[in-house]
Amino acid sequence: MVKVAVGMKNKKLSDSFKNALMGISQAFARERNMRFHLVAAVLSVILGIILRLDILRWSVLFIAIGLVLVAELVNTAIENLVGMITGEYSEKAKTVKDIAAGAVFVAAAVAVILGVLVFLRPILQLAGLL
Repeated sequence: MVKVAVGMKNKKLSDSFKNALMGISQAFARERNMRFHLVAAVLSVILGIILRLDILRWSVLFIAIGLVLVAELVNTAIENLVGMITGEYSEKAKTVKDIAAGAVFVAAAVAVILGVLVFLRPILQLAGLL
């Protein structure tokens, strides 16, 4: 059985932010998919700058990016928690991890659709097709 420090609260608001940033940092350092999503986000922002997106398109783009990154962070937390609870193969643990991964897949699929909606018209305009 794994012992977890329960009830330990941050004494200062700055500690809460520090711990949150540490968690994000660890996810980026340890999770290949998180790095993949970050690269996709950076490329999307660069494309948005090149295409001079309007405020509405920027808003949709950042919501999509945030959706995927949050889903990936939650998935990573769930995978780590399941790993703490059971160190051996379990069909139930696999199901939990698969469902969490499915959430990331849905978020990423929605982000791709939103990306098409955000970028299609500006790309067509840049190409002189509209």
